[in-house]
Amino acid sequence: QVQLVESGGGLVQAGGSLSLSCAASGRTFSIYTMGWFRQTPGNEREFVSSITWSASTSSTYYSDSVKGRFTISMDNAKNTVYLQMNSLKPEDTAVYYCAASRYYILDIRERDRYHYWGQGTQVTVSS
Repeated sequence: QVQLVESGGGLVQAGGSLSLSCAASGRTFSIYTMGWFRQTPGNEREFVSSITWSASTSSTYYSDSVKGRFTISMDNAKNTVYLQMNSLKPEDTAVYYCAASRYYILDIRERDRYHYWGQGTQVTVSS
């Protein structure tokens, strides 16, 4: 099993920045991809970003709505993935979830391909 704990959500004004963290523990050696999703009331959980890594390289992916504003990164030594969110917009308001997958597949955007989920952290962007 893998446990994921997010932190870093909060309230920010439009145009501001926030950084989310997701610390993984447990059988982390089985994980090859980590991602961020977000969800608003009444809507499905949507893909935001993911990172897939091997011993020598990593690849990052973003939804069109956040590309150029958000950056995903990974600290393998700390088993922690980060999501730096800049130029935030009110439409970025959501609960953000960290997810981990045992698949070594590039650009995983489907929720059902992720095996582990965090509890979520609220991000609110005021206009």
